[in-house]
Formats: sequence, C-alpha cells, structure tokens
Amino acid sequence: MGKRTLSGLLKRKNIIIVGFMGTGKSTVSRLLSEKLGWPRLDTDEEIVRIAGKKIPDIFADEGEAGFRDRESRVLEDILAGDRQIVATGGGAVLREENRRRMLAGGWVVSLTASRQSLLERVTAAGAAGTRPLLAGDAEERIDSLLATRKHAYDFAHAAIDTSRKSPEQIANMLVRWIL
Repeated sequence: MGKRTLSGLLKRKNIIIVGFMGTGKSTVSRLLSEKLGWPRLDTDEEIVRIAGKKIPDIFADEGEAGFRDRESRVLEDILAGDRQIVATGGGAVLREENRRRMLAGGWVVSLTASRQSLLERVTAAGAAGTRPLLAGDAEERIDSLLATRKHAYDFAHAAIDTSRKSPEQIANMLVRWIL
C-alpha cells in the first residue's frame, strides 16, 4: 500500500493493532495514541468495563466461547468509529467475522515476537496469572497456541517483529509509515 493510499485511508479509518499475547499491543497502542492524538480503545479493557468483571472471571463463568462472543460485539461497536487506535485481544483474529470487520474498519498492523520474547514477557512478574489461556504450564500453552495461530495474523496489512524493538521504536515506526 502506497503512502498516499495509506494517508487517505487513515483520514477516516482506524489503526487496528493485532498480535499474539505479549507482543506489545497495549503499550504500542498507548504510545501511538499519544503521538497521533487519536483516542485509544482496547477491546479487552472494553469487555471488562461492560461486563463489570475481569477476563479470568468471564472465562470461568462463560467459557472461552462466551468471551469470544463479547469480544466480537465490542469489536463491532468500536470499529463503527473513526480515527481511533484499537488494540485487540490476541484471539480476536480467530473469528472470520472479526478479521473482515478489522480489514473494513481500518489499517491492520500485526505485532509479532519470537517465542523466547513472548515467554519472557508473559511470564514476567506473574503476568501469566491474568491470562486465562495460560492456565497450567505457560510454556506448553504458548507453544500450543502459537502452533494453532501460526497464520492467524497473516491477514494484516503490515507486520512488525517486536522482539528487538522497544514499544517507543515501534510507535515511531508506525508514525513514520502513516505521516
């Protein structure tokens, strides 16, 4: 996509950040929001706000399918807006309807990272305890999820490997691409 085409698209659309858990979606989206002056919305945060309970509790009460239903509804509502930075949950891409909505709703950027980087990030300081899909052996679960989601993020317009870049570097790279 050429720079002129991207700039035109973003005059009325969103920037949607997808990627596996631990790739930096939340942090990069915050920085990008500050740099562009666009509001930031995080689908996981919106789900928690609307449900009035934490994600592990939603998984416990409604299962993954119930959570994914909530996620699809929230994503649809968010993408009705324009000129927003949207950070999605790592599994938001699993449903075809969500991928179609994202592509129609703006410019989709996939953040990636090496297996080792992901392990370090999601197991640091007890972060795995806030991620219901990592219940049990986090390393084993990450390997399993990476295998099943191997190509789940390939639909994105662009991809950035975050393994050796700081969130600030990634946000700056995105700003350069956009402006």
